[in-house]
Amino acid sequence: MVHVKTTINGQPAEFLVPAYLSLLDTIREVVGLTGAKEGCLDGNCGACTVILNGRIVDSCLVLGAEANGGEITTVEGLATPDALHPLQQAFLEEAALQCGICTPGFLVSAAALLKREPKANEQRIRHWLAGNLCRCTGYDKIVRAVIKAEDMSSQLSKSKAKVAAKPTAKSSASPKASSVRSSGRSGSGRK
Repeated sequence: MVHVKTTINGQPAEFLVPAYLSLLDTIREVVGLTGAKEGCLDGNCGACTVILNGRIVDSCLVLGAEANGGEITTVEGLATPDALHPLQQAFLEEAALQCGICTPGFLVSAAALLKREPKANEQRIRHWLAGNLCRCTGYDKIVRAVIKAEDMSSQLSKSKAKVAAKPTAKSSASPKASSVRSSGRSGSGRK
């Protein structure tokens, strides 16, 4: 058994895992998060996609022990207690899912893309999601949902910026006094 200390969806986690157990099986069987799905077990379908240390990975191809000291984000980590992630909401509104086996992988992959490239175009979205397969439906609704989520995220960011920019009675600082720049994530997609 291997002792693993990691962070899963922002929460510290510590567990023992057999050295041979995949990250997918570790997340599902040891940790109890069943969002990532088993599809092909050879890294071709993307149903088991998670973010490990800022990179999307097929969790069926990574050992659970490799998460030691790392940070994992699963589909369960996208939403907040108050609201769905914009991608989850857009998938519902655009009917971009059918059986649901591939959906968690698409959501995690698309979330990684939008974090890295918030204004990705359709071609870039299709390229980024090429490692995720859906056997039930065409990809047009999925791509439309990602584009819609970009718009939803942009609108949410603008409304948050407006609220943050309003001066309060307690603050004498000008809303234009400072600006925050977001740096892009390092690493690349699956391909």
